[in-house]
Amino acid sequence: MKIHRINPAQRWSDITVFNGIAHFVEVPEGDLGADIRGQTAQVLAQAELALAKVGSDKTRLLSATIYLTDFANLAAFNAVWDAWFAPGTAPSRACVKAELASPGYLVEIAFVAAAGEEYQA
Repeated sequence: MKIHRINPAQRWSDITVFNGIAHFVEVPEGDLGADIRGQTAQVLAQAELALAKVGSDKTRLLSATIYLTDFANLAAFNAVWDAWFAPGTAPSRACVKAELASPGYLVEIAFVAAAGEEYQA
């Protein structure tokens, strides 16, 4: 089966799809001075754009691994996360405390989603 790489670069691809399953990671790309709510909203908005690139949407998310720099931000993160999903559509998830690549990042999320028909083979 074909591996689809969206915007491949030397170090990573924006999205990698194999056998109809899309993998991608989002970090805040806008205002790094934003608090956890603002950075989470940025990441989720970026995720919606990434999902659209592979003919998918947030209802087709299968799992997410959430990396937070401080668990003191978990409640605020969860408030934004919970509001993003319609009831009954949240994926499985793990939440990990981690040091992230940029000191300005408060959150990073690795997503796995079912891609659209074009990426099924």
